[in-house]
Amino acid sequence: MNIRLKINYLLFFMILACANDSNSDLIHINSTINLKWNSAYQDDSIEKSITGLKWALSYLGASLPSGMGISHKNSVIKIDIIKLGFNFKAESYLLELLQIIKSSEEYQVNDNIDVGRFIALTIGASEHYYQIIHTPPFLEDVIDNYMFLEETGYVNNSGVALEHRIINFSEQFGLNQLFLSTEIDSITGEIYEYETIELLPNGQLRFGIYDSFGIRVSVADPDHTNAGKPAKCMWCHESSINPIFNVQNNYEGYLTFNEFQNTLLDFRSSHFNNRENQFPNGVDFDQTQEHTLTELLYISFMEPSAERLSHEWNMSLEEVKSITSGIPTHEHYEFPFLGNLFHRDDIKELAPFKGLEVSTSLREQSEREVNYLN
Repeated sequence: MNIRLKINYLLFFMILACANDSNSDLIHINSTINLKWNSAYQDDSIEKSITGLKWALSYLGASLPSGMGISHKNSVIKIDIIKLGFNFKAESYLLELLQIIKSSEEYQVNDNIDVGRFIALTIGASEHYYQIIHTPPFLEDVIDNYMFLEETGYVNNSGVALEHRIINFSEQFGLNQLFLSTEIDSITGEIYEYETIELLPNGQLRFGIYDSFGIRVSVADPDHTNAGKPAKCMWCHESSINPIFNVQNNYEGYLTFNEFQNTLLDFRSSHFNNRENQFPNGVDFDQTQEHTLTELLYISFMEPSAERLSHEWNMSLEEVKSITSGIPTHEHYEFPFLGNLFHRDDIKELAPFKGLEVSTSLREQSEREVNYLN
């Protein structure tokens, strides 16, 4: 355990102890933060944004107890970190991140932070995600918690990896399982990278990316795979164990394609059954497309329209169009209904306040990868 986390633990326990002392009113920890919803498209609503926010919090491990920790008034959503069902380590890192956010100019001016920026700073910042969700820094620390089955899958025609993949997996015990993907050179057997998926107690998945030495990295190597960052893994897997989408060759010593596919489908079905009723008042896993509301929150922040910026900056649409005149726009390939969009980096200097910097890309390799929890 690092020194900072030990100090956080000590302070947290001191605060809890003092909270039970009637003479300790001077000691207080503010675990709440205000998140600003800024309408981004015609059918957008704060209710949709709260649903997307709940999915984002669940990706970070929150169990989302019924009616706890989330409220809203007008266009501001308030969340209370210690009421969302995080474990202690996650709370510690999130409370640290909250203090950093609250010291930013955006929060000082507005008494809130854009909800899209908040998601960009949690699931969209790989190192923040890893620390909050407790993805170990070394692959051996992940593997030590599981026992692999003898059966192994082989993928030679991946829809994601540019190399061949060996897939090891443990038995599924309720909401507890590990999948390990090893990216290899099909000729030499050289290992390029490792990727892990674990099942979490709240029914979600935990993702990890490790280099050939088993050291955790922020993004998968684009020379060998299109996996991107953990946020892209979330988008692709949609909170589930995916089957194989392409037909594979059979290799001696490995499960046949049909055997491996059936094994994954069995695990997928068992995972669905085990997480049933996990979030009766939080995330509804039966509403399989609601995860898209999370993606719309961070995409519309990273690629805002003039209309969204007018809400965010508290300016008229005419003012926004005037100061952004000449800056190129584009349509989003996945969500064209968002309209003509800017890239955040192209317009951030025009904002009437300075927001806490986010990574250049939330899904792919990023020129600027932020980490405020060092």
